[in-house]
Amino acid sequence: MVEKGVLWNSDGHPGGSARGGRTLRVPSSRQGHSLKAALSLVLSDIIRYFNPSVLTPLCVPGKRAVPHSGVEDWRAQAEELVRSMKEDQELDFQNDWKLINVFFNSSQDYVCPSAQQQRHAAGDLHLLDGALDYLQQEVPKAFVNLVDLSEILVLSHWDQGTELSPTEEPGRHSGENLKLSKVVTQGSYQESWDQLLASSKYNEQESFVVVFQPAFYETLPSGEQPLQDPSTFALNLWNSMMKPAGQKDEPFGARETRPVTCPSQENPYLFTYKNSDYLPRLPHSHEKLEVRDGMEITCTDKDPSDTIPTSVHRLKPADIKVIGALGDSLTAGNGAGSKPGEVLDVLTQYRGLSWSIGGDHNLSSVTTLANILREFNPSLRGFSVGTGKENSPGAFLNQAVAGARAQDLPVQARRLVDLMKNDTSINFQEDWKIITLFIGGNDLCDFCRDPALYSPQNFVDNIGKALDILHAEVPRAFVNLVKALEIISLRELYQEKKVSCPRLILSNLCPCVLKVDDNSAELASLIEVNKKYQERTHQLVESGRYDTREDFTVVVQPFFEKVDMPKTSEGLPDSSFFAPDCFHFSSKAHAHAASALWNNMLEPVGQKTTQHKFEQEISITCPNQFWPFLSTYKNGVQSHGSQLPCRDRAPSASTPTSVHTLRPADIQVVAALGDSLTAGNGIGSKPDDLSDVTTQYRGLSYSSGGDGSLETVTTLPNILRKFNGNLTGYAVGTGDASDTNAFFNQAVPGAKAEELMSQVQTLVQRMKVDPRLNFHEDWKTITVLIGGSDLCDYCTDSNLYSAANFFDHLRNALDVLHREVPRALVNLVDFLSPSVLRQAFLGNPDKCPVQQASVLCNCVLTPRESSQELARLEAITQAYQSSMQELVESGRYDTREDFSVVLQPFLHDIRLPLLADGRLDMSFFAPDCLHPSQKFHSQLSRALWVNMLEPLGRKTETLDLAANIALSCPTQTEPFLRTFRNSNYTYPTKPAVENWGSDFLCSEWNPSSSVPTSVHELRPGDIKVVAAMGDSLTTALGARPSNSSDLPTSWRGLSWSIGGDGILDTHTTLPNILKKFNPHILGFSTGTLEETAGLNVAVEGARARDMPTQARDLVERMKNHPEIDLESDWKLITLFIGSNDICHYCENPEAHSAGDYVQHIHQALDIFYEELPRAFINVVEVMELAGLHEGQGGKCDMLLAARSNCTCLSRSQENSLELQELKQVNWNFQSGISRLSYGPQYLQREDFTVVVQPFFQNTLVPLNSRGGADLTFFSEDCFHFSERGHAEMAIALWNNMLEPVGQKTTSNNFTHSRTKLRCPSPESPYLHTLRNSQLLQDRSEADPSVLSWAMPVAAGGGLVLGVGTMMVWRAVRGRQQETPPMSLNTMSF
Repeated sequence: MVEKGVLWNSDGHPGGSARGGRTLRVPSSRQGHSLKAALSLVLSDIIRYFNPSVLTPLCVPGKRAVPHSGVEDWRAQAEELVRSMKEDQELDFQNDWKLINVFFNSSQDYVCPSAQQQRHAAGDLHLLDGALDYLQQEVPKAFVNLVDLSEILVLSHWDQGTELSPTEEPGRHSGENLKLSKVVTQGSYQESWDQLLASSKYNEQESFVVVFQPAFYETLPSGEQPLQDPSTFALNLWNSMMKPAGQKDEPFGARETRPVTCPSQENPYLFTYKNSDYLPRLPHSHEKLEVRDGMEITCTDKDPSDTIPTSVHRLKPADIKVIGALGDSLTAGNGAGSKPGEVLDVLTQYRGLSWSIGGDHNLSSVTTLANILREFNPSLRGFSVGTGKENSPGAFLNQAVAGARAQDLPVQARRLVDLMKNDTSINFQEDWKIITLFIGGNDLCDFCRDPALYSPQNFVDNIGKALDILHAEVPRAFVNLVKALEIISLRELYQEKKVSCPRLILSNLCPCVLKVDDNSAELASLIEVNKKYQERTHQLVESGRYDTREDFTVVVQPFFEKVDMPKTSEGLPDSSFFAPDCFHFSSKAHAHAASALWNNMLEPVGQKTTQHKFEQEISITCPNQFWPFLSTYKNGVQSHGSQLPCRDRAPSASTPTSVHTLRPADIQVVAALGDSLTAGNGIGSKPDDLSDVTTQYRGLSYSSGGDGSLETVTTLPNILRKFNGNLTGYAVGTGDASDTNAFFNQAVPGAKAEELMSQVQTLVQRMKVDPRLNFHEDWKTITVLIGGSDLCDYCTDSNLYSAANFFDHLRNALDVLHREVPRALVNLVDFLSPSVLRQAFLGNPDKCPVQQASVLCNCVLTPRESSQELARLEAITQAYQSSMQELVESGRYDTREDFSVVLQPFLHDIRLPLLADGRLDMSFFAPDCLHPSQKFHSQLSRALWVNMLEPLGRKTETLDLAANIALSCPTQTEPFLRTFRNSNYTYPTKPAVENWGSDFLCSEWNPSSSVPTSVHELRPGDIKVVAAMGDSLTTALGARPSNSSDLPTSWRGLSWSIGGDGILDTHTTLPNILKKFNPHILGFSTGTLEETAGLNVAVEGARARDMPTQARDLVERMKNHPEIDLESDWKLITLFIGSNDICHYCENPEAHSAGDYVQHIHQALDIFYEELPRAFINVVEVMELAGLHEGQGGKCDMLLAARSNCTCLSRSQENSLELQELKQVNWNFQSGISRLSYGPQYLQREDFTVVVQPFFQNTLVPLNSRGGADLTFFSEDCFHFSERGHAEMAIALWNNMLEPVGQKTTSNNFTHSRTKLRCPSPESPYLHTLRNSQLLQDRSEADPSVLSWAMPVAAGGGLVLGVGTMMVWRAVRGRQQETPPMSLNTMSF
């Protein structure tokens, strides 16, 4: 039959022509007329949507009615068609595009498999050649569909008894899954036609093409009939035309009419082989078939038990006499031995290659479970050989059936039991049997078609029925129940167009996995069902239902739980692991599955591998010499041991000199530092023995314990001892850090970061004097875990336990290790998250000592949910973690070839295990519900080891305590413990800081209960007014870059001591800090205009002589401010002056003497003392300009000139007399102002004080990572401070205000952190004055004689602290790369 009905524009798009056309029909026989006429009419109706002027179909009858039309008849029909078209007056024969459908009935029964499909397709094409040649020669502009009606006619009732119906029904494949057979043969048949036509002469011209359109119905359940409306077939045919050649993988809808597919903007054409970019699927370039998928076993102990065991829990591999298997086509071995490209051969069941029971050849050439077991017992019975179905002689006890689902397992189990009972070579009662059951793939592939039938409950119920049969009737049996595989990874292979796969076959074998859209609800549902299949399987077995007899057990083997698609070196899915249909396993995948199953069988329950790495080399584990039995739920439940599958355990050929080429076997010494977690508190305590938690089970500690061996106790040292039997340093038994058996585990219960330095010093000293190690030559691994105890006490003193202090303590300790210890790899491990401790402790009030929460870990366990205290705890926890990361990623510890610190992040996210009833599994915790039990420590050890072998940038950050964590192995290509260098890892550059705000973590922020009358009882929340005096450093000149060539702008709103722009989260200034205590504070500056300066009376270029004038101006502003109550409101005034005085001192030393400087400030303070009630005056010491001059390098040219010159610095040379004199003047300014401020004249009033804030006393320029001046702290002129510098000054001033007089910090720590702000504490809630710093006991002491001792203490205490700090900073700076001095010419404040 032929149709011409769609008219095409010159560009080939459908529709749009003004001329009509007629659809012509040429049936191959008169009797077939009714079907084809109906199809033509429907197809014409579809085309009319695109071209309303399409002509009415016209029938051209065939000349003969024979079962299969011959060449002559097809040629005659073609001639008749051409004649009819030429005679049609409405048709422009030369210019109109014509759609011609050639319907034929295949000369073969293609539904049955045949190795000759290509030949049959070629034979059918030969029959049509005459007609197609004639059409190609005579008909211009023609698109020819070649459609085989065979299956349509078989499955429908159309034209029964005519020559269009096949002479026989489709082949029935007894004992074989019809769906699999049908899908494979359909796909092969379609591909044969596509390959023929794509390479034929009919695909060479631009105006004529022949395209094969498959006409296959989807498979229906037995007894159901497809829709028989002709429109169903016509619509499906149209939709096929809309799909590219090679991608026509959708069978015709048999149950419902599918919507019409429309041309798209991207693909507006009918698809041909050329515009589909069709390429015939070529055979894969696999290895030659003679390459073996075999292995060698090197196990030394292959002997059976001395006597036949009576317990399945004492079963050795060599005790196994019989092997059996149940399942589907993956166990039947479909396609396992098929050659690449031979899709039809996937129907062959290569049972002898089956992973769980195949017995072809031997292990040296074929890796299967049976062949592995035959290495232990050559007399093994039951394995399958050769090819064939489940009832073939070679199948033996492999009773898997291709296409089987869980519902089919009971029948298989029944048949397996009968075969074993009736086989005379099997002693059914005495022989030990191993039976492997694997099912679920077909259930998942068809889940969407009947969710109720394939529900997780039905799935596990059917498995249960099969297991019940085995349990009831089979003595002496070990049953492997292999988890349903994670099937979703198959989508990756299906969707990758660069990999040649028969997608028609794939999509029809597994439609519910492959035909759903990414991110669809259907896909999410399938993933969830897959997971529930696995979970319910576990629950079924772990119920103990099959552990009621001593000679029978079922063990879940989970190696298929997670499946990653194996990849080629190009990163593409590796199809060499699959049979030619890209669905079933190749022999290569069968070999991997066999080794994975075997290894699972030897791994303890709870520690089994859940994800087999297909890309890695096959590895076969040997039974452990201490525990040689197959693992069951009973024989492994008390063990906390692990199996190490690593083959290569050798050290380096020579002792490495670089930490970046360090193998596990090179480690000679282990050590550990930390708190009670590392000390081992409560690890071995019995569940109800709370008092025993004080016992330190150091021998069981995850990072340093050496009790037992790896088979019974999993610790890092026990793992390392498998590589180096001479390892030393590990702890054994119980005891304190000072005990000899603690060895190099120097962790101390309750230790905080501040005490880590002491542990380091003790450890280094012990290492140096211990004769068991060579301190300079032996390689050491040191594991450090600290921080939990700090968090437990954080709320008691947020300053002491601040993130900045944590950072400093950790850095100081690691610095000593870095400086003192040669050849060391340091593991820095995160601490346990407070949220984990809270979840375990508070979630089990019946078991946990909740009454002791405040004693055990007050700041973590006592805050209420959703409270501010808890939010602050979470914030400080994150700050601690960020500090650790920042410290390691600074590269500070990667300056030596033989030392490195690696952050091991496995504790970053802990997932606690749940019991079946949803409660936490508290067996992972000691009796106090806080410390980890041995079960927990075992997981910590495994996770740490895995982290150590993972490259930086790809380390696991999650610890699922319920997961089966398999111990990783070094590989040939990656044999080293991972560092930043051998990971080819670059520490991430810090992201640009969005702002210089700070986090407010204070818990004490309320004002006094009533307005205080004494300045010595003044809380931050009592301050109502802020003000400031000074020079351009207080006006914030140049704090932000200028937008023009004009002089820099004064950004008063950003000024450190008085700015009020924004909020503390984005701008750190003293007023923004105070706003957290009192949101209604007055006086702060905003913006850049004078009108919004508020009580900021600072003037650019000002000197000390200008302070009295600024003081009077400030007092007048306060008196005239309508919202300020001068008598009642507490005022905070910050005075900072002197930089310009020092800059110009050398011009006229007498006019800029220290005496004059102090006198001017004295006058200003007197004005305040006489005029202002309730005032707290901050006098900030002038910065040490000489230090600033020495520290900055010549990294910056002059960008903008200021109004005057800092001539004294520009004239001074390094170490010159002039510079030394300038330093003395600077010091005289500082000490003079201290004496003045603490003089008796300002101590007579209860509501007034002057406090010197000395953080600028020792000015040290911040350095960048290269050792040069960090110019981000400076403005464009390289002398004034940027917004970042102002933020640092604000933090330093605030922290000084909260420090007692005599103990104030006299230098600034220029390191960016949002958590550096100190907080008032319940014990010390006030701003510190001379009196409340306990340097004055009461007002009676405020006379000159009593004060004679207080002033030197106040000034000297800060001096000692400052000098010490300065010496450290200078020592550090001295080691940095020297830079030329920075020019300070034309600078003015």
